[in-house]
Amino acid sequence: MRMRQSANQFEAAFEQQKILEQRRREQLRNRAVNRSRARRVSRSQQQGKVRFSVLAVCLTVTVVVVTIVMFEALLFFMS
Repeated sequence: MRMRQSANQFEAAFEQQKILEQRRREQLRNRAVNRSRARRVSRSQQQGKVRFSVLAVCLTVTVVVVTIVMFEALLFFMS
């Protein structure tokens, strides 16, 4: 009788351990997914900042060049 009870206890403990391991693996997987998502969002935001900066610089350079060319043309036509 003791042997069966001991085996049953061993099986129950094994099942509990198995369930705990499954939960742990699932939690680790979820954490990895969340970290990956956070890195992707961070990278996307960083790229957006860089693209915006490049756009702002290009617009500023364009405005400066057009202004200079406009005044040069005005000087040329006035003389």
